[in-house]
Amino acid sequence: MRREIQQIFKGEPVTEGAGVKLHRAFGYFEASLFDPFLMLDDFRSHNPADYLKGFTWHPHRGIETITYIHSGDVEHDDSLGNEGTISAGCVQWMTAGSGIVHQEMPKGDENGAMLGFQLWANLPASHKMIDPYYREITKDEIPEVVRENGTVIKVIAGEIDGISGPARNIAINPQYFDCIVPAGLEFVHPINKEYTAFIYIIDGDGTVNGTLVKNRSLVLFEKGDEFAVTAGEGGIRFLLMTGKPLNEPIFWRGPIVMHTKEDLDLAFREYEEGTFVKQGISRGK
Repeated sequence: MRREIQQIFKGEPVTEGAGVKLHRAFGYFEASLFDPFLMLDDFRSHNPADYLKGFTWHPHRGIETITYIHSGDVEHDDSLGNEGTISAGCVQWMTAGSGIVHQEMPKGDENGAMLGFQLWANLPASHKMIDPYYREITKDEIPEVVRENGTVIKVIAGEIDGISGPARNIAINPQYFDCIVPAGLEFVHPINKEYTAFIYIIDGDGTVNGTLVKNRSLVLFEKGDEFAVTAGEGGIRFLLMTGKPLNEPIFWRGPIVMHTKEDLDLAFREYEEGTFVKQGISRGK
């Protein structure tokens, strides 16, 4: 059964961190519809004043943050001395687990352009307090599926056409693809019928079940076995995301999402007392 559109979201401009202007495709008020996903931010600008102030030191617990950069660089470091740069075409899949305090500082490219996306995914209650973990995925580690009709799919997580992405062993069993579909062509993709699925248009336009969708539109699908997107005259590019719903309570304040109010209050109390970080951060693929 082909999935119908549940809702189309246009998002809204917000300012986060120390003054970063971004576009929030969905967030706190819509999160119940997107289980296991919590938020998707689109930060794109050719004006460095929109992003250079960055996301200064802040904590995370109980979630995963997935940062995918198209243009520019994002420098990051944490309270344990880890540091690095997420460059164009690269992904940082950060499992905050029991707690990370870090900062992320967008730098843009040589022309001042910055384009990136950050997705927040919830962790199940059983994983909220696991050791923090970084998956740092370079551009060269993300395989591309190139179909005979010219469609290109960058596979970050999950599998398509027998090709698996490098982000594996994720609790919500996600798919995360970056799909480029040439003009007039249809992209059809099967999905576990019980999984949450949505696409976010990042360039061009097209139709979903006859409904026009444009740049920065987010399409959340109803349940079903597959969905289809048809590219417009200029082609379409979109991020495709699916995941297994957790169906668990969410207690969320700022950068911390827990399973109970008591655990949420404890997290902030520990942050204030300086006992928030429990384990060192490991790195891997």
